Amino acid sequence: MTQENAVRNVTWDELEVGAAARIERSCTVDDLVLFAHASGNVNPLMLPAQDGAEIVEPMAPSMWIGSLISAVLGNILPGAGTLYLSQSLRFGPRVHPGDRLAVEVRCVELREKPCAVFEARVTKSDGVVVCEGLAEIAAPLQTIVSCRSALPALILDHHDHFARLIARAAALEPLRTAVVWPDDRNSLAGALLAASHGLIDPVLIGPREEMIDVAAATEATLDEKWIVDATSHREACERAVELTRRGETRAIMKGNVHSDEILGAVIKKESGLRGDRRMSHVFAMDAPTLDRLLFISDAAVNIAPDLSVKVDIVQNAIDLARACGVEKPKVGVLSAVETVNVAIPSTLDAAILSKMAERGQIKGGVVDGPLAMDNAVDAGAARTKGIASLVAGQADILIAPNIEAGNMLAKELTFVARAEAAGLVIGAKAPIMLTSRADNERARLASSALAALYDHWRQTGAAAPEAEKPLARAAE
Repeated sequence: MTQENAVRNVTWDELEVGAAARIERSCTVDDLVLFAHASGNVNPLMLPAQDGAEIVEPMAPSMWIGSLISAVLGNILPGAGTLYLSQSLRFGPRVHPGDRLAVEVRCVELREKPCAVFEARVTKSDGVVVCEGLAEIAAPLQTIVSCRSALPALILDHHDHFARLIARAAALEPLRTAVVWPDDRNSLAGALLAASHGLIDPVLIGPREEMIDVAAATEATLDEKWIVDATSHREACERAVELTRRGETRAIMKGNVHSDEILGAVIKKESGLRGDRRMSHVFAMDAPTLDRLLFISDAAVNIAPDLSVKVDIVQNAIDLARACGVEKPKVGVLSAVETVNVAIPSTLDAAILSKMAERGQIKGGVVDGPLAMDNAVDAGAARTKGIASLVAGQADILIAPNIEAGNMLAKELTFVARAEAAGLVIGAKAPIMLTSRADNERARLASSALAALYDHWRQTGAAAPEAEKPLARAAE
C-alpha cells in the first residue's frame, strides 16, 4: 500500500461536531442499470428505453441518490468501520443521467459512544436540493488504514445487435424453410418461434406423431400443413434437399440430427445443393463489449482449409456481412502474429488473401492480414504495435487459420465473454442453419434472421432495409 493510496478513518473519539466531508459525481445511465440489477427494482421510469420504445428520459431511483450518502460516510467520514443505525431522507426534484451531484455530510451530534448523528444533503450543480436528511451511525472505535483501490471492472451490454437483425429480417416475406427432424423441444420450439416472428414459413420434415406429441407437451400450436412425414434421418435430409432443389423451400434448418447427416445430403454431386464455391460456416457474434456484430469463419465445416478454400471462406463471410447491412466489411485474417513468417503457413495465406482482395479477386470487403487477435479487434493494441491499416482494431470479420482455432474462438466468446451466437452455412444453393442442439431459442431465432437476410441479398443484390423499430430484447 502506497502513501498516496492509504485512507485513514476517523474514530468516535476523534470525531467532532461540525466535521464535514463532501464528494461530487455525475449520474449516468450505467448507474441506473447497475442499481436495477442490484436492487431488483426494474421500474421502467428508472431505466433507459429499450430499442424501438418511445424515448423517455429516465430518472434516478430515489434510493440510488440516498446510497451516495453512505459512500461519504463509509469511505471518508467517519470512514472504514462505520455502520448505519438509521437514516431519514426527504427527496426533492428528480435526478436524471447527466446531472452533476454534490453529496455532503456534517456531524451535528455525538451521542453515547459509538453513536453519532450526521446531517446529509445532496444537491445539483445549480444548488437545488434533491435529497436531505439525518443519518445515525455507529462510528468506528479503532483506527483503520485502508487502501483506496478501484472496484473490479464490470461489462454492460449497451447493444442488442440481434434484435436489430431480427427486426430487419421480420420485415421481409417469411423464408420457406425445410426443418429437418425437429422431434425434440429445442429444435421444434426454435422453428416455431422463428415462424411466430415471421422469419420463416416452416416445413417440418420428420416423424409426424413425435412432433405432434412434442408440440402438445410444450403447448405449442402446430399446423398440420407444415408436416412432411419421414421415417429416418437420411430420408428427412434427402427430402429437405429435394424440396430446396425444386424451389419449394429456400433454406434448410437443422433439427435433432447431426450436422454431417445434413451436409452429406447437401454435397452430393447429382442430387445435392453444391454451389460454385466451397461451403463454409459463419458465426455472427453479438458481444457485450463491441458496438458491432463480429463474424467468425470457419469454425464448423472446413477442418484445415488451404489457400483456395480460404478464398471462398473469406468471400462467403463478406457476402453474409453485407447481407446484414455492413456496407464494406473489414476482414482480419488471423494468425499467431501480425508479421509474415515463413515458419507459420497461416501468415503466408493471410498476406496472399490480403493482396488478392487488393487486386479484386475477393470482392466487397477490405481484407488485411496476418493479424493477431488483439490488434484485429482492439485499436489500442494496433496502435501500440504500430499497425496502420483500414482493418486493424476494427475488424467486422475474423478468418481463423483452421477449424480448431475458429471453434475455440467462437466458444470462448460465447462462454467466457458472454457473447450470443448465431450461425449459417453458405456457399451452397441455399442457406443452411446448422444450429447446435445446445443452442437456445434466441440463437435459433437469430440464425433464422441470418438466413432470411442472406436469401434476400442473394435474390436482390442488396441488403434488406433497416427496421424503423427494432425488437426489444427479442425472444428472451
